[in-house]
Formats: sequence, structure tokens, C-alpha cells
Amino acid sequence: MNIIEIQRIYETDSQPTDAQLESWVNTVLVNLDEDFEVVIRIVDETESAQLNESYRHKKGATNILSFSVDLPDEIESNLLGDLVICAPVLEREATEQNKPLYNHWAHIVIHGTLHLLGYDHIDDVDAEEMEAKEIILLKTLSIPNPYEDGTDL
Repeated sequence: MNIIEIQRIYETDSQPTDAQLESWVNTVLVNLDEDFEVVIRIVDETESAQLNESYRHKKGATNILSFSVDLPDEIESNLLGDLVICAPVLEREATEQNKPLYNHWAHIVIHGTLHLLGYDHIDDVDAEEMEAKEIILLKTLSIPNPYEDGTDL
């Protein structure tokens, strides 16, 4: 059984429930042969910007940051990593992109969880593979393709 720890440092009434967040992570992890632990931390723009600058050397807050666990082989752990979600950025993007907030939350959580599994979008080939996986996973939740309008993450 996967363990998803949720830390709500920043809270609004429009955020998904713990059960919804857990279900979106589990949508990605469901067919894997082992169980994992994932931490989801919901933050404000200040914390997101600090982490984005410290770890990615980019200014400003971003919708999600994924921190995969990189432990030495001799240390056994089921911790897959941490997802840091900036709720204000995510909410603003949903409005600007005219997307239902629920759908955008699901997309961002699935996107971040795929990053924890090693998926990336640095080059076009990797981006196409990751986006295709996201589209398939979102479809299982009856959420339409988030890339149809040409908006990228």
C-alpha cells in the first residue's frame, strides 16, 4: 500500500481533499510492483520561489517541484520523493488557461509523480512520452487532454 503524506502549509477552500490527492498519486503508481511513499507539500508563492531558486536556479514561484529521493544502494527506503505544489500559482494557471481547477490539480499531481518516477520533458522526445502518459492517466479519471489547447506546464 502506497503511503502519501500531505502537508498543507498554505490552505484554501478550493484545494482538493487528501483522498483526491492520494488517488491521483495512486493513479500513477497503481501498476508498479512495489509500494512507495510520497510527500505532498502545498505551499505559498514565497516558499515555492525560494525552493525554485535554490534547487532549479530559476526566479519566482512555480506550480510544482518534484524532488526524487536519491539514496545510496545500501539504504533501503520506499520513499519515492516529495512534491511541492504552489496552490496560488496552480489556481491562477487554471483561471488563465480556462481549465477546471480540479482537472488542473489532478494534472499537476500526476505530472509531478511521473517526474518522481524519472519521466522528464527536457527534450521533445521525452516531453512527448511524458505528455502521452499524462493524457492516458488523466483519461482514466475522465479528465480531458490538458494539452489540447496548446498550453504547456
